[in-house]
Amino acid sequence: MKYRMAAVGGWLARRAENVLALMLGAMFVVFILQIVFRYGLNLSIGWTHEISVLLWLWMVLFGAAFVTRESDEIRFDIIYGAVGPRARRVMAVITATALVALYGVSLPAMAEYVSFMKVERTAYMKLPFNWVYAIYLAFAVAAIARYLWLGWQALRGSAPEAFDPTKAGSGV
Repeated sequence: MKYRMAAVGGWLARRAENVLALMLGAMFVVFILQIVFRYGLNLSIGWTHEISVLLWLWMVLFGAAFVTRESDEIRFDIIYGAVGPRARRVMAVITATALVALYGVSLPAMAEYVSFMKVERTAYMKLPFNWVYAIYLAFAVAAIARYLWLGWQALRGSAPEAFDPTKAGSGV
């Protein structure tokens, strides 16, 4: 059962990466279209800018919610790497508690705001703004679930890995 769940989780993680790559590809195509229309055809089109901004917002929040691994997140590595496993566990519990509380407190108000924004529409494509901002709700729920899990793991004795500068990369 555990192996099957890991396999399904891996498959879902790869599909999330695929969706993120498709969003990046679409943003690139729209950006090139904007350049061609503006400088090649001397026609200004606003919808390309709107799509680029919308895709950027969705890419950042979707990627943070479903693609970025815990080990890829930004930390104060100097402090984090200088302490032992027990202190890293304490830091993980404090961080998880704070983030779950902050996202949990903001979630109802943000859900109300997203719902309210259905009355407003984007300038060119006339998309309801609740569609634009809906990704924040998915991000917040995913962040709450992630930090509940990480906090639980830390409480059970599993310390987050220490930072290893020899394995640091560009994040790509």
